[in-house]
Amino acid sequence: MRREPPQHLSDYMPILFPALMLIVFFVVPFGTMIAVSFFKRQAGGFYTTDFVLDNYARFISTFFGGVLSFSVGLSILVAVCCVILALPFTYLLTRMQKQVQVVWLVALLSILSLSEVIIGFAWSTLFSRTAGITNILVLLGLMQEPVALTPSFGAVLTGMVYQAFPYTVLVLFPALVRLDPTLTEAARTLGASPVKAFATVVIPALRNTIIATLIMVFIFALGSYLLPQLLGRPQHWTLSVLITDQAIYQSNMPFAAAMAVFLVLVTLGLVALTVIAGKKGETA
Repeated sequence: MRREPPQHLSDYMPILFPALMLIVFFVVPFGTMIAVSFFKRQAGGFYTTDFVLDNYARFISTFFGGVLSFSVGLSILVAVCCVILALPFTYLLTRMQKQVQVVWLVALLSILSLSEVIIGFAWSTLFSRTAGITNILVLLGLMQEPVALTPSFGAVLTGMVYQAFPYTVLVLFPALVRLDPTLTEAARTLGASPVKAFATVVIPALRNTIIATLIMVFIFALGSYLLPQLLGRPQHWTLSVLITDQAIYQSNMPFAAAMAVFLVLVTLGLVALTVIAGKKGETA
């Protein structure tokens, strides 16, 4: 059946409410943020409604370049670690019985229900000197005395991977469920080991899905705010933390707005790449 185009104004009513919500909660705030990003900051934390490019010119400074490179590098590392860990885990999960799959998926969903604050404080406790995991290593005779593992880059990376891992599994799960199991069985019949069959059959078959998952996890990690503060030092802060620091503690709202605009545009660009990768996966 051919879909008829809208003939009357009432035909657009189903999309009127979502469009209104999009305008109120995204277009208007984002437009305001763009306008503030061109304002001029005055002494004492005030700013005037002017049109200057000073806030965007600071993007080429060493300070911003260092924060941006660290945020991007950390997000890439988190995305790669999550996919490397989640891909074989999810593949094995799809080969289990339905009851076992349900238990694991409920456990992963329970992790997603935890707030970033709870995850941050839980890992800070595990990495602490008094009640952390190093006390177990001391009991096993592997260490002389307990030490604090936080604040450190490793603690930030571990917390962010833990937070993004369930999200990665849930994104990969539908694609791996739809994968024809006879493909790996044929590879095994031809003499390939389970690892080789997984590397030469499963991974190439899910190439576009893996790319889209990497991009989505990267976006998820790029917006991390609390974990870098709770588990790391100031040099481990991401761009999201810097935006809050400039807006609240430094009283530099125009520069914070400019960085927020930059972050939103990068995120929208990556979302577009994810959509393109998904469409290529459907046509492949």
